[in-house]
Amino acid sequence: MSLKNVRLEVMQFLEKDVDALIEKYLIPTETIWQPTDFLPNSEGPNFFEEVKEIRELAKDLPYDFWVVLVGDMITEEALPTYESWLMDVEGVGQIERNGWSKWVRHWTAEENRHGDVLNKYLYLSGRVNMREIEKTTQYLISDGFDIGTDRDPYKNFVYTSFQELATYISHNRVAKLAKERGNKQLSKMCRIISGDEMRHHNAYSEFVERIFKVDPSQMMMAFHYMMKQKITMPAHFLRESGGQISSAFEEFSNTAQRIGVYTSMDYIEILQKLLKRWEIEKVTGLTDEAEKARDYLIKLPSRMTRIAERMKVPENSFEFKWVEPAKL
Repeated sequence: MSLKNVRLEVMQFLEKDVDALIEKYLIPTETIWQPTDFLPNSEGPNFFEEVKEIRELAKDLPYDFWVVLVGDMITEEALPTYESWLMDVEGVGQIERNGWSKWVRHWTAEENRHGDVLNKYLYLSGRVNMREIEKTTQYLISDGFDIGTDRDPYKNFVYTSFQELATYISHNRVAKLAKERGNKQLSKMCRIISGDEMRHHNAYSEFVERIFKVDPSQMMMAFHYMMKQKITMPAHFLRESGGQISSAFEEFSNTAQRIGVYTSMDYIEILQKLLKRWEIEKVTGLTDEAEKARDYLIKLPSRMTRIAERMKVPENSFEFKWVEPAKL
């Protein structure tokens, strides 16, 4: 039987539990938070006073902070790309709706709120160039992205397990920085977004755990493949208006690393957490090839740490079109 057919069989086998996983990891629409819970009430009598408060508090947040917040928002706003990508994964069933496509739709619906609330906050803050941000968002969606997973569900679930934890770290650190600057409402907003991301990370990690139980060798090979080629960030093709694809991503990454929102050491720590979560050292029934893949994965964090310790981050901020230094 081909690897593709084996994966389809495994996906079909696990599909029976998707409804239970939705109930375990996702929150019903009627009870989950909505963007308006964190924004001025446009129907209320104090709307303009509340907007003024947002703009006053925004003055105390530094340039690099705004760059990271904008980058996080744009990444969240590119959700249509991520949904179409996951809907195309083998076994999801975009045409004939099944349990997996139900998961993707429900997960997308939760994620959609993140971009909404951050977009509206940035608009009200008066500290960013929304038209430039909107153009970058449109570029990111239209350019698409290639994360090297093909339509392989095993590789895709490794990717989402990793990325959901990365976004948790980023939003949580932004929340801490906002709190340090006295912006409690923005801090609370980013903290609750990070909570969503952690729930989603736990869900995708459980998908991988379940696959390890029924197809350990090929799941190990998929994990090995994704880490050997390195996990590409969703905003890897980030660019500003008039720029080339990926031209802005490196500078955005430098900014995030410079203020400690997401660093190369965070990448390594995520890998270590996945190795521990999936108990990679204890997986049994592996082929010789999968055993070699496991050895590679176990040794990888120490190799990456030696590289990360030699990395230097530029001290000077790159001038993005999204944020105007003169206004800050």
